[in-house]
Parts: sequence; C-alpha cells; structure tokens
Amino acid sequence: MDIKVTVKQLGRKHPVLSEQKIEIAYEDSVISLENLLKLIVEQQVAEFNAKSFDVEDEDFPKNPAYNYLNILTDTGKVGFGSIYNLKKADVQKAKDNAIQAFEDGMFAVFYHDEQLESLDQTIDLNLQHPFTFIRLAFLAGSYW
Repeated sequence: MDIKVTVKQLGRKHPVLSEQKIEIAYEDSVISLENLLKLIVEQQVAEFNAKSFDVEDEDFPKNPAYNYLNILTDTGKVGFGSIYNLKKADVQKAKDNAIQAFEDGMFAVFYHDEQLESLDQTIDLNLQHPFTFIRLAFLAGSYW
C-alpha cells in the first residue's frame, strides 16, 4: 500500500522532506500507529541497506550539481553521497528506537489535520490523507 509522507521541523518554512510516496507491506485498511511506524521504519531501513557501499581507495572531492546545491543548503544538511559507516542498519533496533522516540515526544505524527497521540490509535488508510511527521526540538536554556 502506498502512503504519502511529509517530514517537517518546527521553525522552518520549507519541509525537510516534501511529500513523497512510501510503499509499505500492508494490505488492510485499518492500522495502529505503532504498526505503521514499524512498517515505515522497516521500509526505510531496507532502502538504506540496499544502497551500495562503495569503498574508494582515493578520496576526491564530489561536487553536487549546481541546481541541487540550493536544495541541500535549504534543508540544513549538505551531503555528497558518501557513506563512511559500512555497517548495515539493524531493523529491530531501528523499530525500537522509533517507538521510544515517539513515546519520548521527539516527533509528532499528524494524519490530515489530526494529531495522533497514542500508539494504540487506529488509522483508516482508505482515506489516503498524507502523514506529516514533525521533528520536535528541545529548547536550550540556562539554569535558573
């Protein structure tokens, strides 16, 4: 089943990831938030692990295309396509981390205009509304 996902960060005008379609391995029309998060993480880890890890003997500069540079700087992360950590991601660890991060309030999930606040909350995927993930940041301050 295809779902639409947008990733945003508070305080930014443009989304970190604009709306993109993600195919999850689920056929039913109703799903709990916990299962949805696990399926999205599973898909993302499989996509990450499928990337080829090219080990290069020589380090040389890689310049992004001119029109792509503005997109990279707008998101706040400029990368050049190199992966330096050759370890594959662990699916179960990633699922546990995502669930723990949601429980700790590290990100919020919205389905259409409704915030999903509980992992047990059910979602009707037949409506085909986009999901919005908002990464929350803690405020830095001094001691009182």
